[in-house]
This record gives sequence, C-alpha cells and structure tokens, in this order.
Amino acid sequence: MAQVEATTERVVAASPDLVFDTLADYTGTRGKLLPEQYSEYEVREGGDGEGTLVHWKLQATSKRVRDCLLEVTEPTDGELVEKDRNSSMVTVWRVTPAGEGSSRVVVTTTWTGAGGIGGFFERTFAPKGLARIHDAVLANLATKVEK
Repeated sequence: MAQVEATTERVVAASPDLVFDTLADYTGTRGKLLPEQYSEYEVREGGDGEGTLVHWKLQATSKRVRDCLLEVTEPTDGELVEKDRNSSMVTVWRVTPAGEGSSRVVVTTTWTGAGGIGGFFERTFAPKGLARIHDAVLANLATKVEK
C-alpha cells in the first residue's frame, strides 16, 4: 500500500489573512465554497479553525463516496490541517503571501492507497480527480474574497 497525494494551488488576489480566515470559517463561509461533490456538510464542534470537528461526504467518483469526519488543527501560521477520523486521509491548506495584496493557496491531500491493481488505478486517477475538486474549491474561494 502506497501513499497517494493530490496537490493543487492557486494565487488569489486577496490578503493572506482574509484568505486564511475565510478557509478557517467552517461555520459560515467554508460550506459555501464546496462544489457539488460534497454533501451532508455539518460542523459538529467549534467552527473557526483549530478545534473544529466537521463532517461531510465527498463523492470523488460516481461509485466512490467517502464519509469524512475531520479534526481541524492549525500547527503553524497560515496552515489548516484536516485529519479524517474515518480514514488515513489528511488535507493541508497553506496560505502564504504572493506579492502585494495576493496569496498563494496550496492544498495537499494524502492518504494510504489500496494495494494491487485497484491501488494502481487509485494512484493513477484519484489525484487528478481530487485536484479538480480542490481546484473548484479554490475557484469559489477566489470568487468570494477577490475584490
């Protein structure tokens, strides 16, 4: 079983503080940024960054739905980490300055993939599919915060 990784990034024309605060606002904004692959979004504890417990279902393909229960931490400034209690999946959101009034947002999701031929297909196709989903989240984020 190998580690599978999907990374997506985007430069957003808004300050790093605004971008990070928008991503960390699980009670208000975050659910509104999610594309149609997400369902049953629910904040169960907290709601603003560190200490948040959030649930959603992620439909990565027509046959693959992950039931996610994520614990949110902020290990460093500008970084949100979402660890799924139901799997090995971890998503890290990093927001850094990218010139005056802009931010670079990098989102990386890793998980332990399956073995065998199924694992081969997972390592080959899942990162591309998840990158498309993350790109949609980042596009919605940009629409929300850019002025």
